[in-house]
Amino acid sequence: MKFTLSWLKDHLDTEAGLDEICERLTMIGLEVESVDDRAVFAPFRIARVVSARQHPDADRLKLLSVDAGPEVNDGKPLQIVCGAPNAREGLVGVLALPGTYVPGIDTTLAVGKIRGVESFGMMCSERELELSEEHDGIIDLPADAPVGMRYADYAGLIDPVIEINLTPNHPDATGVAGIARDLAAAGLGRLKTPEVPRIEGEGDVGVGLEVESATCLGFALRRVSGVSNGPSPEWLQKRLKAIGLRPINALVDVTNYLTFDRGRPLHVFDAKKVAGGLKVRDAAEGETILALDQREYKLPEGTCVIADDKGVESIAGVMGGEHSGCDAATTEVLIESALWEPLDIARTGRTLGIITDARYRFERGVDPAFMEPGLDLATQMVLDLCGGTASKRVVAGVRPFEPKEVRLPLTEFARLTGLSVDASEQERILAVLGFAPHREGDALVCTVPSWRPDVDGKADLVEEVMRLHGVNEIKPAPLPSHAAVNGRILTTAQIRDRSARRALAARGMVECVSYSFVSETEAKAFGGGDAALKLANPISADLSDMRPSVLPGLIAAAGRNAARGYGDTALFEVAGIYQSDTPDGQKRVAGGIRRGTAGMDGPGRFWSGNSAPVSVFDAKADAFAVLEAVGFPAEKLTIEAPASDWYHPGRSGRIKLGPKVVIAEFGEFHPMVLKTLDVTGPLCGFEVFLDLVPEPKRKPTRTKPVLTLSPFQPVRRDFAFVVDDQVEAGRIVRAAEGADKALVKEVRVFDVFAGAALGEARKSVAIEVTLAPSGRTLTEEELEAVSAKIVAGVEKATGATLRS
Repeated sequence: MKFTLSWLKDHLDTEAGLDEICERLTMIGLEVESVDDRAVFAPFRIARVVSARQHPDADRLKLLSVDAGPEVNDGKPLQIVCGAPNAREGLVGVLALPGTYVPGIDTTLAVGKIRGVESFGMMCSERELELSEEHDGIIDLPADAPVGMRYADYAGLIDPVIEINLTPNHPDATGVAGIARDLAAAGLGRLKTPEVPRIEGEGDVGVGLEVESATCLGFALRRVSGVSNGPSPEWLQKRLKAIGLRPINALVDVTNYLTFDRGRPLHVFDAKKVAGGLKVRDAAEGETILALDQREYKLPEGTCVIADDKGVESIAGVMGGEHSGCDAATTEVLIESALWEPLDIARTGRTLGIITDARYRFERGVDPAFMEPGLDLATQMVLDLCGGTASKRVVAGVRPFEPKEVRLPLTEFARLTGLSVDASEQERILAVLGFAPHREGDALVCTVPSWRPDVDGKADLVEEVMRLHGVNEIKPAPLPSHAAVNGRILTTAQIRDRSARRALAARGMVECVSYSFVSETEAKAFGGGDAALKLANPISADLSDMRPSVLPGLIAAAGRNAARGYGDTALFEVAGIYQSDTPDGQKRVAGGIRRGTAGMDGPGRFWSGNSAPVSVFDAKADAFAVLEAVGFPAEKLTIEAPASDWYHPGRSGRIKLGPKVVIAEFGEFHPMVLKTLDVTGPLCGFEVFLDLVPEPKRKPTRTKPVLTLSPFQPVRRDFAFVVDDQVEAGRIVRAAEGADKALVKEVRVFDVFAGAALGEARKSVAIEVTLAPSGRTLTEEELEAVSAKIVAGVEKATGATLRS
């Protein structure tokens, strides 16, 4: 958003200087991005051509003798070589002396020779000063222009241009009047934006008006007849040029001016080019429009347009059409002031790739109560600049604006900010901002103005008061000290996030931060795609749905790395996923993937043997590492196969707590899922659902228990069981561990064998059981009894038989 200092002072009565205004703008949240103090124009002077004669060695060049005033060259004329066709004796123009930077040609002048003749400066054209594109001759000023005076002072060019960066929640600051209102509330002056007088007009508009599209929230129209459309006045052209807009003609310049002055986009139609009536409707499939930027756009079906009997005349809220545009021959004009649904305008602009000042404002929300006053203000300017007579207005499709009332307790400001601001000051700030506060007991009751759609509750009002009172008024203060040792500061979720990150980083994985959005195809591949999780205004078609898993983003990142020659990658992310639009459907997960040979032992090829490709067991180890890190030991968990559909059905599993609660999944990915994501190579991954992991019981002390070592030698016994090939080894291990918890110290699987000798769909699983007696050495009979318990327990749990 750009504006000049003098433009701001049209709405703000203030004695503050440029630096103070810029500092206050930034402090109240309207961050100043740049300030052009127009110092580049300061060196240029008004000069008179005393004489002009032909260059001795060039037909198209002249030797000028130029008087630049008594302060230059002791009042003696300067010799200037000039090629402008309008250079002549007596011309008063603009002189650039040696050492002056000329912006239009990006050059700093020096004394030079042109065709053998020295030149001590340059007579400038408007393009060389970047005042316009005019370059047919040098600037020709009136004969009474004061010679020797700075041209910037004479032409009023020393008017600083301020550019601010707007956040989307401040549509009121898209106009200079709204910025002035904020500065007045911040105590930097008095707001003096005049009220808009209502213009009733006479006679009918002369065209029909129908509103059929739901995108239109209101439409006002008026005809002005007998206008004379020529160049706009110099003051208006200067302001538009200063902010980077090209003046076109008075009618168009008025609409551009009001867009920036009041944040009220408008459009003007040449009434004689409109066939029949105007209809606000949704575009049909295949309709096109030649827009004002001279480009033809194919309109998506459902795009809101303004059309006449011949077809589309304007893309609603975005850009007008070339066919009905106003030019020098326009004598009848239709002025449009409308309201549009912000999300629809944003979607249309993004789909068509059109960025305009009107779209910028409509997609943020334009003041609904200023629709008709905006029409009246534009009408008055057209009458003042172009003449003519105005008709009555016609208004259609208006949805009534219902202002909200917010009750602000006077103590709320101190409670939320820690600052102390007098109730009278709070009331003053809110009054200047337009909230019309009035006292009711110990509270202010405020009516939210139509230009502040972002204000919804009392916390928003506190924010407004704090913003304008001054965030810099918040003094730094140390945290209060406590006599006792502080308790835990971080929440369980924060501790788990950090613990999971450290554990995975220690396992050689690299943290990745990906978008929370994925494409619809990716969402459906990982169990998502619910209509409730689609974005109303996506950044792009590939980021249309909230992610149901962190794995699509990680797999895609691994694919991009592989495409650039880094095939062995191990990535993880600790973030949120979205399985429904309810709070219960939003979960915190720690997920990761490994690709290629990026295992724990390191990737790549070695002379002593290449690293093995990653597999389900790498993913399983990562998942258990996270669970151990967040304080949940693996011995309390069970594993079952398979995991969700996006994992390989024979090479995946889920970690469960009890019969129903799934707290993690791991495995290699299904080939069809990898094909959908266009990724190849060995890939495995996991997700741990941190929210579902129960919090361990807090121990009264962190003191480690006394280390107790048994003086008796442990005994190891091997068992081989024949089971169905669908029986997991984990079930055998858990059955053996539960046979005698006092003696069984550890159970490990050391061999798996399948062959014809065992029978069809049978396998042999061999385990090593470590027995650790604590009171005495076990006798042979006791060892046999424990062994029998182990065999019986495994047989009961899995249907296994002891292999002979």
